Amino acid sequence: MLNPSNEVPGGIPEELAEFRDTSFPPRHPPLPNFPPYFDLPFKSPDIDRFFRRQFEDFRRKSLCWDMDTSSPAVFVNAELLRTYVGRKVRAVVQVIGFDGGVVTGKSVDDQQLIIKGSPPSVPVMNYIEVIGIADSNQSIRAEIWTNFGSTFDTHSYNQLCLLANGEFKSLFL
Repeated sequence: MLNPSNEVPGGIPEELAEFRDTSFPPRHPPLPNFPPYFDLPFKSPDIDRFFRRQFEDFRRKSLCWDMDTSSPAVFVNAELLRTYVGRKVRAVVQVIGFDGGVVTGKSVDDQQLIIKGSPPSVPVMNYIEVIGIADSNQSIRAEIWTNFGSTFDTHSYNQLCLLANGEFKSLFL
């Protein structure tokens, strides 16, 4: 318990006098631009510059500075796709077949979708996520393809699509 009668000039009790010059909030040394191993001198300025640039690129990307938020991709299933024709969408489909640059897939709501573009080599019956422009009410011109493997919870993703386009739309767009 602090004794108010033991005050020193400046209004600080004697028990806390040693902390009088401490600033609040406490000041921490500035974070270094690079981890400590970057402070070691490299024999070549080119190598030093290379590693510093690599670290800066990593740091910038890890902070999401390069993230494009100007046109977010809407989570859709086949039923919702028709409302976003001409816009950027993202959908998960189970690959049923390939025909040149066209993939036929089954959407998470058990309807057929056509995905156009340059598909990666994905085994039939695997799930893929595509991000691209909705061409029509049953097709997407894919820009980004991601292989989700052979097991995927389609029911949960379908519920996500419904929530992202319904009650919680403001959180996703």
